[in-house]
Amino acid sequence: MYDEDDLSLLDAEEELESPLDKIEPLTAESVVVKPDPQVMLALLENPQPKQRMLAARAFCDIEDARAIPHLIRLLTDTCPLVRVSAAYAVGRNPSSEAVIPLIAQLNSDWNGYVRKGIVWALGNCRDRRSLAPLADALRTDISAVRLWSASALAQMAGVGYEAVIGAIPPLIEALVQDPVAAVRSNSAWAIGQLCRELPSNVVYATAIDALIQAFAEDQDLGVREDSKASLLGVGDPRGLQLIETLEQEGWF
Repeated sequence: MYDEDDLSLLDAEEELESPLDKIEPLTAESVVVKPDPQVMLALLENPQPKQRMLAARAFCDIEDARAIPHLIRLLTDTCPLVRVSAAYAVGRNPSSEAVIPLIAQLNSDWNGYVRKGIVWALGNCRDRRSLAPLADALRTDISAVRLWSASALAQMAGVGYEAVIGAIPPLIEALVQDPVAAVRSNSAWAIGQLCRELPSNVVYATAIDALIQAFAEDQDLGVREDSKASLLGVGDPRGLQLIETLEQEGWF
């Protein structure tokens, strides 16, 4: 049985905090003195869910390749608190071996907090295989997962040109259509990160058009500001000219 207070952590699936928002230090001292990896590795096999959870949480601070097989196994643990901790820990200890198990759990896990941690971990793995499931999550999942799927897709900048090209369309779709302003803002930021890796081609131009549209027309100030920041970061002449013109005309 799991304590009711512990499980309440997983009820409000629409919250939009960072994937590590519920992962607190194990003790006040653990900020300075990290847990002993050898002890934590043993606890990953503990029959008590709370001990497995604490051990998985420890690997959010510890980078140790020996933990990866254990953390992958814990992605399918019966306790959601263990699964979510394992997902965050995999994000801190990314591995190509974890990509397929992460995708499988993303497609099957009922818990939004777990899926949020998984998409964050998939982004950190920086693997071409993550592109399609992240794009699908951005289109179809709850808002908290969509938010972090957008951020995770920005990591495709470190994967390669084809991955960047594949990540842009779902991000444009989210920037234009998502009903949640925070998701649109993250999509604008991610598009800006990816455009820096693109030559001046049709995909680049389409992405810049979407940022320009969001800057000029989105009803949310935060989305407009993030779109502006992306345009400034990319340094596209059309975007810079539009920003200057609209600000001179007193639109903002």
